[in-house]
Amino acid sequence: MRILIDADACPVVDCTLAAARDFGVACLLLCDTAHQLARPGAETIVVDQGADSVDFALVDRLRPGDVVVTQDYGLAAMCLGRGAHPIRQDGLLYGPDNIDALLAVRHAAQRVRRGGGRLRGPRRRTAAEDIAFETALRRLLSELCGKSG
Repeated sequence: MRILIDADACPVVDCTLAAARDFGVACLLLCDTAHQLARPGAETIVVDQGADSVDFALVDRLRPGDVVVTQDYGLAAMCLGRGAHPIRQDGLLYGPDNIDALLAVRHAAQRVRRGGGRLRGPRRRTAAEDIAFETALRRLLSELCGKSG
C-alpha cells in the first residue's frame, strides 16, 4: 500500500507525509509542470500540463489498496474502480454510497458553467477541515495497516 497525492494545489501534503511516515507507508506526489513541488519523504512525479494529465498518470500507477488524496470526484471514481481508497482533503472518504451523488453535483455545475452561468468559488479552507482530514487519514491508515501511528 502507498499513498498517492493529486498534489496540484493540495493543501494537505505536509500532514499526509507526516502520517505516511508514522505508518511507514510510501508516498507519491503527482503534479504537472505548472505546480512542481518536492518534499522529503516522498517521490515526486511531474507530468506535462494538460486536461486531466495528472489524473491519468495517477490512475496508471495505482494498485488495489492504495490510498489516494484528491478533491477531484472523477479521479476518485476511477480510483474506486481500481480498488483504491480515495479521501478528500476535508476527510470525506469516497465510496459507493456517495460517489454517484458527488458526480451528479459536479455534472450539474459543469452544465451551468457551459451555459454561461457562474458559480461561487471555493470558500476559504478552515483549520477544522485540516483536523478532520488528518483524523480521517490516520483512521484509514490504521485500519489498512492494522496498527496505530
